[in-house]
Amino acid sequence: MKNHGGMAVALVGATASGKSALAHEVALASAGHVEILAVDAMTVYRGMDIATAKPTKAERGEVNYHLLDLIEPCEEFTVAQFQRAAREAASSVWQLGGAVLYVGGTGLYGRAVLDNFQIPGQFPEVKAELERRAATGLDMLYEELKELDPLAASRMEPTNERRVVRALEVTIASGRPFSSYGAGLRTYGPVRVVQVGLRVDLESLDERIAGRFNRWMEEGLLDEVTRLLETPGGISRTARQAVGYRELLRHLEDGVALEDCVRDAITASRRLARRQRSWFQRDPRIEWFDDPSAAALRLKEVLNSPDGFVRD
Repeated sequence: MKNHGGMAVALVGATASGKSALAHEVALASAGHVEILAVDAMTVYRGMDIATAKPTKAERGEVNYHLLDLIEPCEEFTVAQFQRAAREAASSVWQLGGAVLYVGGTGLYGRAVLDNFQIPGQFPEVKAELERRAATGLDMLYEELKELDPLAASRMEPTNERRVVRALEVTIASGRPFSSYGAGLRTYGPVRVVQVGLRVDLESLDERIAGRFNRWMEEGLLDEVTRLLETPGGISRTARQAVGYRELLRHLEDGVALEDCVRDAITASRRLARRQRSWFQRDPRIEWFDDPSAAALRLKEVLNSPDGFVRD
């Protein structure tokens, strides 16, 4: 692989693992050389600030952050859109001679950016027709996929409607097999961007998650969700998936007891942390650290060595 020319490193890990604070510390110590690209599916939404753990106004004054507040909460956002925005942000940093520190826990968005995935387009009309057919004949759709793209079919369960429909949507509409766009999420190629993982034991992580959510409630999270509901256009389907917001919306829209929603949000956050850990632990390229100080040293080391160049 040849050097791309831009300097970059990534910091990954589960929610509440301390990634954001560590990344800020590293970027701050660089005296403006390192800028942070937030690789997060929910910090792109304006007004969704507290439970997405966005950097504060003061922190943004100290360090340059990118990929925050890109769209309104009523809008939908795709992985392909995020990938384009990330490419543009990284290029702007590199053009000014800076280095990029990717930080996040949204695994799919991270793979799209760090591995430079080729992402097929969206074909709404074809998708709608396939979803209609899947309602009564998913098995027939899977057989159709096996004929058109046997490799893609072999990579998924016949009962996974979302994946079967997506693979057929792309194959039919683009005229190109879905499998030709990449080897799949469970295939890991050469290191393009060095990834440093911050690991925290589950017991500590669970305590952090509960304490953090209760703190967010004290900081006005319920008021924030109320304001989001009152904005023109409301909250989009994708924005509603945000853990913490989803549960408090049940209180505001359906009248579920607030204490139950808070408990459910903490539980959902803990489940999210476990899914994130599993996702990242499958990637053999990630260098794991239990000590934040050691992780910080490794991040700085990468950015001051040939390993810090993005390789294509």
